Amino acid sequence: MRIIGIDPGLQRTGWGVVDYKKGCPKHVANGVCKSDSSEPLALRLADIFSQLEAILTKYRPDTAAVENTFVNRDAAGALKLGQARGMALLAPARLGIEVYEYAPNVVKKAIVGSGHAEKLQVEEMVKMQLSGVVIEGSDSADALGVALCHVFKGNFENRVREALIKADRKNDW
Repeated sequence: MRIIGIDPGLQRTGWGVVDYKKGCPKHVANGVCKSDSSEPLALRLADIFSQLEAILTKYRPDTAAVENTFVNRDAAGALKLGQARGMALLAPARLGIEVYEYAPNVVKKAIVGSGHAEKLQVEEMVKMQLSGVVIEGSDSADALGVALCHVFKGNFENRVREALIKADRKNDW
């Protein structure tokens, strides 16, 4: 399974692609979509969308995991960030890719073990999980963390589902 993790931002939207096979995540690629702050908002959003669409077309992920945004600033900044997040949700959805969303504290807990971990801790744990990875910056590290969170969460849910199926079969006897 190929997963793209996306960390939305208006100036820098991080992305990271991970393959997950036989219980082992493997780094494929990562980077950052950038927008020019001197441009009008509509053009910046269109630029983020087109960059994400090109990445999705190139790497062809099976699923996308997008981080929910948490903003503790002004309402205008939150609205703009929400619009960038909209592009991060729309780009994979338009290509028929199933999209999952994760809160930042869920991602941190899945990667580091603490929902209040610092960015540097997330980056270091991503490096440990994806040996040999060269990360293109903190936004890419966060995006890879979102992809890994989906790997770990999905794997856990599959194991629970399989255990429930086995238990049901056992009860049928």
